[in-house]
Formats: sequence, C-alpha cells, structure tokens
Amino acid sequence: MTARVAVVGEVLVDLLWRTGSPEARAVPGGSPANVAVGLSRLERPVTLLTSWGDDPPGALVDAHLAGTGLDVRRLPTSGPAKTTVALAYLGEDGSAHYDFLTSWAPAELHLPDDTTVLHTGSLAVAVEPGATRVLELGRRQRALGRLVVADLNVRPAVRPDRAEYRALAERLAGVVAVLKASDEDLGWLYPDLDPAEAAEALRALGPELVVVTRGAAGAFALTAEHRVDVPAPAVTVVDTVGAGDAFQAALLDDLAGRGTVPLDPATLTEVLRRCVRCAALTCAREGADPPTRARLDAPE
Repeated sequence: MTARVAVVGEVLVDLLWRTGSPEARAVPGGSPANVAVGLSRLERPVTLLTSWGDDPPGALVDAHLAGTGLDVRRLPTSGPAKTTVALAYLGEDGSAHYDFLTSWAPAELHLPDDTTVLHTGSLAVAVEPGATRVLELGRRQRALGRLVVADLNVRPAVRPDRAEYRALAERLAGVVAVLKASDEDLGWLYPDLDPAEAAEALRALGPELVVVTRGAAGAFALTAEHRVDVPAPAVTVVDTVGAGDAFQAALLDDLAGRGTVPLDPATLTEVLRRCVRCAALTCAREGADPPTRARLDAPE
C-alpha cells in the first residue's frame, strides 16, 4: 500500500457546546485534518499540508498532530498565522452546527513527489487568500495526471452569500475528478433543486464522479452513465462529528489503491458500502474518531 494521498486544508480547534451544558470543550479537528487521520488509521500513506498559529489554540493543535503520527507539513503563511476556531453546537440528537473564526493563507503549496491523490475541501476552498491558491494547485495537479478530489463541506457561516458560495462550488467542480457533498450542502447551495439534480448540475461541470452523503439514509453516486444508491448501516448515534470526514477517508483510500476513478455500478456499490460503514462506525463514538482498517474491514 504505497500510493500516497496529500491532504491540503485546515486544522482547527472545535469548541464543542452540547445543548444544556454550561461549558464548552476544546477539541482539535478540522475536516481535512480529520480526513488525514482517517486515512492514517486505514494504513494509507498520507501527508497533511496545513497551517496554524503560535497561539493557545495552536498549542492544542500542535500537540494533537504530534500525537497522531501523521506526516505533517506546516505551511508558511502570507501574514501572521492564526489558528482557526470553530464553535460546534451539538443538539440533543448529536447533530452539529458550526460557526467559525477563520484564518487560511498558505504561501507555498508543494506536494510530496510520491503523491497519487490530492484531496482538499471545506474551509480550504472557501476562505481567501488560501482558497484561490488551493484551486490553482488542483488545476496544476490534474494537468499532471494526479487524481484531484474535494469535499464541499459547505460552511454558510464563512460565506453567507449563497450565490457567491455556489459560484465557488462550481469553480471547484471544474477542477476535480471526484466531488463529494452532503445532501445538506446541496440543499443550501441549490434550494430549488433536489440533491440528485444539484449533483448532476455539478457533475456536468467536469467531475467524473459526484458522491452525495445523506446521513442515516446512506449515500449515492453519479457518473455520466449511472446512479448508484446504498443504505447506511443502523447504529446508535453518539454524535455526527467527523462522520463525513470518515466517509471521505474511506473513499480516498479506495481511489488511491485503484489509481483511477471507479465508474461501473458494481464497483461503485462496493466502494460506497465501505464508505457508509466507515461513517457509521464514527457516529457510534464521541467526536471525530474514525475506525482502523482492521475494524472497518472486520466481518459485520
């Protein structure tokens, strides 16, 4: 298992505030960082390219990343670096809603030479000036023949202008080979379309594959010729933090292993079933705590 995934994007501190609790709990996270941890647990070679500040939240991030065993490249920034802080409000059903204090301004983006797949998304493609630099990186890497993958992970609190965010998503769709979004992402971006219509609108802009997660309803994938749907396994949900990132880690692990985008229905069904299982196992644990390869691939 030598094919490497390079993950470009934010690491941050989540302040988890559960309904009814008088206190928040600080937990290091961030979608790209969670994806990188998930890939590492799946025993996939992975490098995380990210940045954080020399501030109290940054000290927590620094200790967290040191404990993961990840290959981390701390990017130089254009201007003073600050650590992004996310306020995550947890409902009684375990669902999370976010607000952000953001900083994302990488000055240089150089991938490891053995990179097979580039993954990005979330704040890294929404917060300037880093977003434009990441999109440019994606264009260059796809031109070189590398698989470029993104997770929209829409954050309206960061870009509340719907038309502006939709334009950003459509630019991103024109860069990547594989695009993942949740039905909530698509519902916010395209309130007049159902998730399948919105996914098809994005697929028509360039991706070979668009994958849509639907929480407890499972996931579906669209290619130019096929649609594949899979249900989610039933689990007792502790919270949903990191579930989408665990799904994405399993998807990237498969893409890196194949070196190509799976397009036939039988293969896509197999891939999606593993991804939804990875997400479900994460929902059964507190916080962004994705499974190991042995746990994911154990008989059900």
